Amino acid sequence: MVFNTLSGRFLGLTIIFVVIAEVLIFVPAVSRFRVDYFENRLDLGQLAALALLATPDEAVSADLEQELLQTAEVLNVALQRDAVRELVLSSDMPKPVDETFKLLEMSSTMLMRDAVRTYFTTGNRVIRVVGRTRQGMEGIIEVTFYEAPLRDAMVDYGLRILYLSLAISIATAALLFFAVQRFIVRPIQRVIDHMTAYRDNPEDSSRIIQPGRGSRELVQAETALRDMQLRLTGALRQKERLAALGGAVAKISHDLRNMLTTAQLLADRIDSSSDPSVRRTAPKLVNSLARAISLCERTLTFGKVDEPAPEIVVFPLAPLVAEVLENERETAAAAGCVTVGMEVAEGLPVRADPDQLFRVLTNLVRNAAQAIEASGRAGSVRVSATETDGRTLIRVADTGPGLPPKARENLFLPFSGTARQGGTGLGLVIGAELVRGHGGRLTMDETGPDGTAFVVDLPAPK
Repeated sequence: MVFNTLSGRFLGLTIIFVVIAEVLIFVPAVSRFRVDYFENRLDLGQLAALALLATPDEAVSADLEQELLQTAEVLNVALQRDAVRELVLSSDMPKPVDETFKLLEMSSTMLMRDAVRTYFTTGNRVIRVVGRTRQGMEGIIEVTFYEAPLRDAMVDYGLRILYLSLAISIATAALLFFAVQRFIVRPIQRVIDHMTAYRDNPEDSSRIIQPGRGSRELVQAETALRDMQLRLTGALRQKERLAALGGAVAKISHDLRNMLTTAQLLADRIDSSSDPSVRRTAPKLVNSLARAISLCERTLTFGKVDEPAPEIVVFPLAPLVAEVLENERETAAAAGCVTVGMEVAEGLPVRADPDQLFRVLTNLVRNAAQAIEASGRAGSVRVSATETDGRTLIRVADTGPGLPPKARENLFLPFSGTARQGGTGLGLVIGAELVRGHGGRLTMDETGPDGTAFVVDLPAPK
């Protein structure tokens, strides 16, 4: 609706205020009209009386006298000169006079009160009006006439004022409406449009408002909005850069930590060498690797970002799985309780990014081995693969203790879906994201006292 807008409400208020102003001047205007009506009857009555007095011996016929009274629209005319009151023109009175109004003795308040009363009186009363003569010799004149014609004239005058008031109100409101639209609503709408456009894409600098040359208040508002948008855009860009940097460091650190752990185990074996120089160098190498692993652990607190698009090719799966297990076999052997193995056909192809799939399988095998180590009993991790219904299914299963309920609920949430003390849960999160980039999915197939199994589901090569 129009009155739900700023300009519409301004239009309605303008009409209301103009009408109120017209009402406030209506009563004085009607009172003045009534007084003019009385004075007009007094003047006509005096003219009729003077016409009669100007005839020789003041002798006129009864018909002429009635014609003079009808012309003046009165019933009787009386003049008072030199303290002598004389009934100059008269006709048969249908009834006694109902009320007398003496204009010489009435204040403005009384005139306005009597004007309002006239609107609410009923019937056709006979009233007498007493005033001062305004032609010829100074004196007092009285006229008697019916009140109904006066009331009809006042009603007609009031309607004319009403129509004029409405016309003025509408014209004034329309002018103000267009003025408000041009000088207030349109600049405000411009600000709103810029805010909406900026909301949809706050990183786009071209959507930041540029202050115009309107009124001082609007320029100040646009300038303040521009400053806020500039600061917010800068803050968002800085936040995105920090998030991207933190996420990238987190992912790199997670995979780098696995690599450094393998290197640390190899360094431990170097420490048992019989070569004195090697034995002296090994502790320094071990300490350096430990510091690097610690640094990777700390940087895992950063957030994650989207991985680059995978470079998908078709290649044999078995050699890649063998490489993953070979890297993890050293770690498993050091633990002394975990064995790893695979059941992958030599000719089975897979359609994926080799580096990203290597990371996914390394994370899954490493998580399975660590779960077995944490249980304190011997176990095994086995990687198998099959192709069915146009999908390549890679299954990583262990004989560990299974995942606790809390870890199952937050399985693919960063920093939440881990059952290992000090773990971050990023391995599964990164793995699931990488697999989704291939058009597949990473799911937990089963978990329980007999072990846990995860399945990497990828589209099969065509």
